Amino acid sequence: MGSRESSFMSTIFFFLLLFSLGCKCIASELHLHATQTAVLKVDASPQLARQIPDTLFGIFFEEINHAGAGGIWAELVSNRGFEAGGPHTPSNIDPWSIIGDDSSIFVATDRTSCFSRNTVALRMEVLCDNCPAGGVGIYNPGFWGMNIEDGKTYNLVMYVKSPETVELTVSLTSSDGSQNLASTTIPVSGVSNWTKLEQKLVAQGTNRTSRLQITTNKKGVVWFDQVSLMPADTYKGHGFRTELISMMLDLKPRFLRFPGGCFVEGEWLRNAFRWRESIGPWEERPGHFGDVWHYWTDDGLGYYEFLQLSEDLGAAPIWVFNNGISHNDEVDTAAIAPFVKDVLDSLEFARGSADSTWGSVRAAMGHPEPFPVKYVAIGNEDCGKKFYRGNYLKFYNAIREAYPDIQMISNCDASSSPLDHPADLYDFHVYTDSKTLFSMKNTFDRSSRNGPKAFVSEYAVWRSDAGRGSLLASLAEAAFLTGLEKNSDVVQMASYAPLFVNNNDQTWNPDAIVFNSWQQYGTPSYWMQTLFGESSGAIFHPVTITSSYSGSLAASAITWQDSENSFLRIINFGSDPVSLTISATGLQARVNALGSTATVLTSSNVMDENSFSNPNKQSRCKSRLFLTLSPHSILRLPSPNSWQRCEAATQAHGYDLSLSLSLSLSFSSLERFPPASSLPAPAPAPSPASLAAGSAASSPTAPAAPPHRLALPPKASPP
Repeated sequence: MGSRESSFMSTIFFFLLLFSLGCKCIASELHLHATQTAVLKVDASPQLARQIPDTLFGIFFEEINHAGAGGIWAELVSNRGFEAGGPHTPSNIDPWSIIGDDSSIFVATDRTSCFSRNTVALRMEVLCDNCPAGGVGIYNPGFWGMNIEDGKTYNLVMYVKSPETVELTVSLTSSDGSQNLASTTIPVSGVSNWTKLEQKLVAQGTNRTSRLQITTNKKGVVWFDQVSLMPADTYKGHGFRTELISMMLDLKPRFLRFPGGCFVEGEWLRNAFRWRESIGPWEERPGHFGDVWHYWTDDGLGYYEFLQLSEDLGAAPIWVFNNGISHNDEVDTAAIAPFVKDVLDSLEFARGSADSTWGSVRAAMGHPEPFPVKYVAIGNEDCGKKFYRGNYLKFYNAIREAYPDIQMISNCDASSSPLDHPADLYDFHVYTDSKTLFSMKNTFDRSSRNGPKAFVSEYAVWRSDAGRGSLLASLAEAAFLTGLEKNSDVVQMASYAPLFVNNNDQTWNPDAIVFNSWQQYGTPSYWMQTLFGESSGAIFHPVTITSSYSGSLAASAITWQDSENSFLRIINFGSDPVSLTISATGLQARVNALGSTATVLTSSNVMDENSFSNPNKQSRCKSRLFLTLSPHSILRLPSPNSWQRCEAATQAHGYDLSLSLSLSLSFSSLERFPPASSLPAPAPAPSPASLAAGSAASSPTAPAAPPHRLALPPKASPP
């Protein structure tokens, strides 16, 4: 499509992700590595434009690595109901411990709780007549220490009974009890019935590894159950840790897949996630042991909370349910009917009216309006198991009859051959090395354009070249995502895995977000995903690369119909710099070179990782578009608010219809050009333009590498 006159200028936004292999300066790099050449052509004509699904990029949350318990769920008490040791008493009460010694206090679990679904309680007998100063009692360190901050309020709830009147002192202290951050005395009347006690504790100091302790000086017996401590400032008051939710929001997720993963299956069905036991008042939830990832969850973060989280994120909920299959046992299809009924009940809980059987339970929990569940996954990684196909069809037919609008996701991969059963989407999981994932950018080029669409619900680079989250891994993942954008006519959704890891439980590495009780940072894979947040619902434009190094390059171009933002991303996975000429056809706007900016992400080593001590090791700077880049740098425009920014020298060339970029870049890189301009708006073509008006834009110098075309190894067992 030819260019036309325009009364306005468009602004180029440019992104470049670059890493070096360790050389000290660009001059030496350019001497050591021959500069390759490449021509990149973007066809922005309306005839070839295609809208990307609104749902393309989202997030997958699994209860793994203490992502929920001790993670996004803000409950500070671990094993709050004393159930983690199992139903048989006496039992292990870890991580609870005593204050005092065995001559002054005796504690043991028994089955005297007032809650029928979690019958275990803790009996504390004080033996001393003259107890030590400060009393004796019990304490809970939470999940590797509680983060208590000066001036903040913490809401305490606990159930207590005692045959005699007693005074309990509840305190927030340092891990050894020497620093008192907050304290209150609560009288307990001598009655045989359980009493619910509630108290607000306001911290007068900060300690990142605090504990909750309950003490008394009076001889006698006290029972405790369901002891909870929650910060008052959770996200929207819904119980989520605000700073971690903020990082999720920055990904602009269009869907939330939950709650697993293998967490849904269990090693054994008796330990699989059960939605029914995770709803209702938190005190009544029995909790369960997640035997795949080897820790107890109180299920305060339950089915209802996941639906609420989806709503808070503005993301479509994708409910992954157990289909009668675990890692080690299966339900015969002839006996699957109760499991099917259970799933139909879960959908009524989410979608039913407030006066329906299960919708009324949801309404009683505070959400009378239905949750818009329109996607369900029938199992997780169960394709090929003995009863999967038979069980799948039972679920599929029942859900289709009851909820004909719900899209159902099969566990079986249809990327290279058709399914033998009906499905709306199919799951595709890949965990592999960086070279292999880079080479998979064209995987869906060969997929059938008919039949169910792909849901790439778990992808990541892992093992040796991923570390705990390397720049190298993020480059391969970025290239893979450009391939998903290109094939978004057959790929409807994609999400990285796993999303979170508590630094104290590194069961699976790498992950997108690392946190402890008070800190958090994004790995390069997290920051890479923020650069693709604009893709969902955007307009895709074909890109071609001509180069002897094209096997090491990947690119994608998108525009937005209702804004002036456009993005061109280029990934160079090789070790040589590339002199890149960019030409764009079908654009309608002139380019405002002076108004264009870039954001730079850099590291001196491809295996560099961020950390709590250096969360921005891949430093990020914002500058004008026309510049000579510092050695070992990355550039993006516009800059995410959370990135570090710096100003670089600019070489302004004024307004022109063609761009001439002279960028001294080196080695492997991901380049993202988000040019904000304007296209005409033929439906469904976008109004924004990309690089230049009608003709060509030329070229950043960017790096490249030999082609990596490797066969995909067997899929790893993902989370």
